[in-house]
Amino acid sequence: MNIAVIFGGKSDEHEVSRNSAVNVIDGLGSDRYEITQIGITKEGRWYQTEAATDEIASGEWENRADNKQVCLPADPTIHGILVFDDEERAVVKHIDCIIPVMHGDNGEDGTIQGLFELAEIPYVGPGVKASANCMDKSFTKIIVGEIGIDQARYCVIKRKDFADDREGEIMNALSTNDGKLPLFVKPSSAGSSVGASKVEKKSELETAIENAFKYDDKVLVEEMIVGREMEVAVLGNHNPKASYVGEILSAGEFYDYDAKYNNPESKTRVVDDIPVGKQKEIRSKAVEIFKALDCRGLSRVDFFYTEEGRVVFNEINTLPGFTNISMYPQLWEAMGIDRPTLLDSLIKLAMEEHSTTS
Repeated sequence: MNIAVIFGGKSDEHEVSRNSAVNVIDGLGSDRYEITQIGITKEGRWYQTEAATDEIASGEWENRADNKQVCLPADPTIHGILVFDDEERAVVKHIDCIIPVMHGDNGEDGTIQGLFELAEIPYVGPGVKASANCMDKSFTKIIVGEIGIDQARYCVIKRKDFADDREGEIMNALSTNDGKLPLFVKPSSAGSSVGASKVEKKSELETAIENAFKYDDKVLVEEMIVGREMEVAVLGNHNPKASYVGEILSAGEFYDYDAKYNNPESKTRVVDDIPVGKQKEIRSKAVEIFKALDCRGLSRVDFFYTEEGRVVFNEINTLPGFTNISMYPQLWEAMGIDRPTLLDSLIKLAMEEHSTTS
């Protein structure tokens, strides 16, 4: 079976994608699958590469002379990629299934999933609509609110509205939690906490909003929930299963991009010190949210757990990382499912979903 692993891309999470791809490629194993490595540069150019995983991790893969430019045509009769030689002649390479190891814009927002759908190639992860709704946190919150799941109070600020009435939108943001601070400000559609800020003074709010607008045209302002950060890995299509509950022990003030990927003091662990009933509640809500958002394959659902025992939904990630510190594969490993077995399951789920919808 030929598995295409696509990594990189134009998003701010390009480097995270490369590091995830390394572990996916190693987990698949060239002795078990034919692996087609497709790297997308920050400029958006697609190449098939024979690079070693250390070259992928460092970004040096882009400098290989034997890289071949490729494209994925939307024509379903091709069912694969076109690989171009030095004379720009194209050869078709059949692909059985795609693993998009992509994070952020153009990776987990439904855009590349739409291309896979047009090409009629099975792929790992949620579909177009689910990916789009989960990437945009404001849409996620609407759907999760409809099923009665507890979540932080919030407001949404759009770039055009902010430009037209800056003072009014700042006042709306301040009213999110009845004027109480701190607040969290984040781009509505960015991952890995890119562009997120904690606002402790009113004077900081405008700058935080402007910073978030660097990454999106829509900004989310949320009340601060004081609690432990919990994560649950979900696996499956129509009958999904939840992993044990994991916890983030952030070395920073909150778990932003720097704390996740650049601070070795940040840790993750499987939770064993909260009541079993609360663990079951968190796992059950993770599955309920996964289903409500029409996800399939995999997702990671994040919560806050407060001292009072309140379980508060935070966000969902439809293509969670597979880096060395990523919680998703760690949680399944804690349940006895190693990375190769997990990847086998994801491929099987993708093939099953494709067979029922094609």
